[in-house]
Amino acid sequence: MSVDVEEHFHVAAFDQQIQSTDWHRHSSRVVSNTERLLALFDRRGVQATFFTLGCVAEQHPALIRRIVAAGHELGSHGCRHIPAFRQTRVEFAEDVRRSKAILEDTSGKAVLGYRAASFSIVKRNQWAFEELDRAGYRYSSSVNPVRHDIYGFPDAPRFNFRPEGTSLTECPITTLEMAGLRLPCGGGGYFRLLPYGLFRWAMRRVNGDGHPCYFYLHPWEVDPDQPRIQGASWKSRFRHYNNLHKTEGRLDRLLCEFSWDRFDRVLGLA
Repeated sequence: MSVDVEEHFHVAAFDQQIQSTDWHRHSSRVVSNTERLLALFDRRGVQATFFTLGCVAEQHPALIRRIVAAGHELGSHGCRHIPAFRQTRVEFAEDVRRSKAILEDTSGKAVLGYRAASFSIVKRNQWAFEELDRAGYRYSSSVNPVRHDIYGFPDAPRFNFRPEGTSLTECPITTLEMAGLRLPCGGGGYFRLLPYGLFRWAMRRVNGDGHPCYFYLHPWEVDPDQPRIQGASWKSRFRHYNNLHKTEGRLDRLLCEFSWDRFDRVLGLA
């Protein structure tokens, strides 16, 4: 179980409407939304990995300490939600080192895992794995092995693999393969848009084949009252806002119907 800790205005879907220089003009909702998830996890006895932006840790250090005090794992989501494929190799290397240092200094805990913004390690920038290895990360969950207009690495393995030349483990987001197609069943917008029963069935099929499922969501996905971003395309609005009111209830069911844990424990690193 994992959470990508970011604001509702950080997402790639709104890149054309909101520049990072304008983030300060938008109301922060990440603390209350993350605390809502923490309360739900606590009720269900679930511990998760929170892949957190360095800028969120700098602005809300008390939230970071609450996450680790509750027994959850802290992972890096980069500094400012810039996709890896939009950074040079030098920029990426600096970003992953700096975000790791910010999170470790704030939490007092070692950060072992990383998730790229928008699953942006793809075929053309696999050098990112080498930089993560050099920065001291032990694992990554930065590949979504599907076809998508924003991200996607459809040729990547569906299950854990070690990128060439590294000691790193990559944990791709979960998919189910049927008739040569990959059905997304790892969370995010797919969890809100697809029927819950289909999602549950697919995850059980993956588990039945002997593999863990890697699931993710964002704090803003349990916030149906968040401000609407003006000027976004119909597709972006649909992806971001549809079924927000159902996410928390669906997540509660998912927590009850499967066994969940932190990435580091599932990988035997804790």
